[in-house]
Amino acid sequence: MIGTFSLPMIVVIVLVVMFLASAIRIMNEYERAVIFRLGRLRDVKGPGLIIIIPGIDRVVKVDMRTITMDIPPQDVITKDNVSIKVNAVVYFRVMDANAAVVNVENYLYATSQLAQTTLRSVCGQVELDEILSAREKINMHLQEILDRSTGPWGIKVSLVEVKQIDLPEEMKRAIAKQAEAERERRAKVINAEGEFQAAQKLIEAAAIMETQPMSLQLRYLQTLNQIAAEHNSTTLFPIPIDLFKPFLKLAEKA
Repeated sequence: MIGTFSLPMIVVIVLVVMFLASAIRIMNEYERAVIFRLGRLRDVKGPGLIIIIPGIDRVVKVDMRTITMDIPPQDVITKDNVSIKVNAVVYFRVMDANAAVVNVENYLYATSQLAQTTLRSVCGQVELDEILSAREKINMHLQEILDRSTGPWGIKVSLVEVKQIDLPEEMKRAIAKQAEAERERRAKVINAEGEFQAAQKLIEAAAIMETQPMSLQLRYLQTLNQIAAEHNSTTLFPIPIDLFKPFLKLAEKA
């Protein structure tokens, strides 16, 4: 009798083991299981050990970690009609596993396509100088649009960063010329400001020397000392203009 019932018992044990193996699932800490029973949304379970009904329940795993998505280079024509290539990176995570599975067919693909079209749209509404200088403002604008659009999908976009902007060669040369001209303009302005300040100081020094005539003689002596320090063979003696005033008066009378 034992030998007669041993085979069915073995079959039953194997079936039970297979059933348990199919019914028991283990979800990691960062995973959630969206369960559909006979096509209807049942529940979200996990992490840890979960039990389903094989053949009746269908499980869709959703990763709840922050996802880093690279946006490939997009051809963009800026507001001032400059053709550039722009790429970016998007950081987002699934906050509602039910919405991410039920409300959109493929939330990863949908987010990627939305990010590409949004990047082209936003960069096309601004000028090139603003894209290059106000990148933080553009990043915030992109993040706000993507976060608002992906909200019904149960997705939270935390950060968008424009990584690289590729310019045409002729535009790079034009920007280089512009930067060089700007540097020359600043140098000329600084030089002019220095001359203006030096002229002001000379006016103040002349006013002081006018009240103290001996200071002019001391300045003459300092100039002679500086000339002698250069080991020159020629020595210059400055003569005050006042010495010639009597002769000029005689010439005027004549």
